[in-house]
Amino acid sequence: MMKIKPIITAISIAAVSVSAIAATADTTRTLPVRTADSLAKKVSLNVQENRSNSLDSRTATDNMTQLIDSKQAPKAAAPDNMSAAELMRKDEQADRTDDISEGQAVAAPSNLASIDSSDPLSFELPENEKRQDFSDDPTIKNIEDKDGKRHTTLNLSNYAKQVNSSVWSPNMKVNSAMTIKMQALLDWNHASPGPIDGGWGMNSKKALINFQTMKGLTANGKMDQKTWDALIKNIPANKPVLVTYTLTKADLDTNFATTPSGSEAKSKMKGLYYQDIKEMLGERFHMDVRYLDKLNKNKEYKVGETITVLNNRGELNQRINRIVANKADQTLYAYNGDKLVATYPTTVGSAATPSPKGTFKIINKVKMPWYKSTVGEGAQKKVHMIAPGPNNPVGVVWMGLSKPSYGLHGSPVPEGISRQGSAGCVRLTNWDVLEVYANVENGAVVELQ
Repeated sequence: MMKIKPIITAISIAAVSVSAIAATADTTRTLPVRTADSLAKKVSLNVQENRSNSLDSRTATDNMTQLIDSKQAPKAAAPDNMSAAELMRKDEQADRTDDISEGQAVAAPSNLASIDSSDPLSFELPENEKRQDFSDDPTIKNIEDKDGKRHTTLNLSNYAKQVNSSVWSPNMKVNSAMTIKMQALLDWNHASPGPIDGGWGMNSKKALINFQTMKGLTANGKMDQKTWDALIKNIPANKPVLVTYTLTKADLDTNFATTPSGSEAKSKMKGLYYQDIKEMLGERFHMDVRYLDKLNKNKEYKVGETITVLNNRGELNQRINRIVANKADQTLYAYNGDKLVATYPTTVGSAATPSPKGTFKIINKVKMPWYKSTVGEGAQKKVHMIAPGPNNPVGVVWMGLSKPSYGLHGSPVPEGISRQGSAGCVRLTNWDVLEVYANVENGAVVELQ
């Protein structure tokens, strides 16, 4: 497993022009890691039905309260549409292809004069490894969705209309429309459920418990009238959950490239870009790529085409000056003083590289960090520079802690959050870590529990 050091080191970067690798209209294009077809038989995302396939084993008398009650949850329901065994298998496969023995998140300097040649950790990239300047890279803008992207409710499917019009009531039958609406409402209230996927798994249940805690309600993870009223209290009554979005030329002109295995191969990439437009859209709209696929069957993802996506949450706009990352809960709690203002599913260390317990401070914040990867030991030791991007080992944000080698950062695999291991650090989805980044201050207290 890699070890990450949060030292922000100066790098000499030569800006080079990069030709866009535009996504094609080929409908067979799939993500190497997040393919829908390979898991189609294992996920419960058939959005054409009124009931979630993951809950077919439940009787017709089941209601939403029972759905969220862990004591009555069916054993056959896979957490967030992927079984623990499948997630573990994928993580083990990723570990075998990860040759990083040590790593270090680094950032480009504002000017070359800031390079300190006396610093043994400072370096200048070899000429053949100089890469693009990422100061104007569109990745952050794509995720934050702040550039006036227009959503409409025109031409929505009957399923989408059902989701948007769903209203919770006691004794209502389990249905996928209400499940999606609840996930979206939790996300809008900044109790993040992670990638929204139409399945009520552990991250969704945690989000509901966390929301109840934030609102001073009984935190039992069960839906009731008081919880529903609190969920919709500050949300406009006419805000739709599912909306239509028309793909633009800018969307298709984004750089896309398959992420290779191994540090040396990654270091030859001009950037660790999105692998596919669907991966980009999944992060922008906080969706599991497989659910995006199910909502948009037979779509070619070409300019001018209209697709169905999740309506994004608004900005948090809350000062964060204290963070608690709890390994047992696999949750990051964000506070403004004593007030809990947001929660996020997270991965805190692993059995092999556990996070230290204690109280630390955030000492630096970096968007689009480079990654200095060390492979091997002794005479076989090699160092590779891995360019920024959403598929960089630390995602799109690094926030270093006063504890050397540890920090909060993004992830190239959002659906693995709360399940996969990390090298002792605190890992969040790229969109959640950006929300923390936007509101947390340098010097903020971070408690690792």
